[in-house]
Amino acid sequence: MSRYFTEEHEWIDVEGDSATVGITDYAQEQLGDIVFVEVPDSGTMLDKGGDAAVVESVKAASDVYSPVSGEVTEGNDALEEDPALVNTSPEEEGWFFKLTLSDKDELQGLMNGKAYAAYVDGLD
Repeated sequence: MSRYFTEEHEWIDVEGDSATVGITDYAQEQLGDIVFVEVPDSGTMLDKGGDAAVVESVKAASDVYSPVSGEVTEGNDALEEDPALVNTSPEEEGWFFKLTLSDKDELQGLMNGKAYAAYVDGLD
C-alpha cells in the first residue's frame, strides 16, 4: 500500500485500484474540534480536486477535496455518529471515503510522506 498527500492536506492510501481518503493530522489540528462530517454516498463519481466531503469544526466549515478521480465505494458511516474520530484518529479510523480509481496516472502529482512533511514545515 502506498500513501500520498495533497497540498490541501488530504491523505490517500492506494492498494491496486482501490483507495481510502482522509484528512491529515495537520489539517485536523488546524480545524480544532470536529463537530460534523458529511461523506459522499456510494456510487458518487468524484473528479480530482472536486468537492467530496464537508467537515465542520468549532472554528469553521471546510470542504474536503478528492485527491483523484473515481467512484465512491464506501463512506465512513462511523463519522456521522462520532465526528471526533477525525480528531482522535485522523489517518486511520477517521477516514472519509473509499473509492475505485479511474485514472492511476493522477497519483503522479501527489506528494509522498517525506515531501508532505517538508511542505508542512514550510507553512509554519
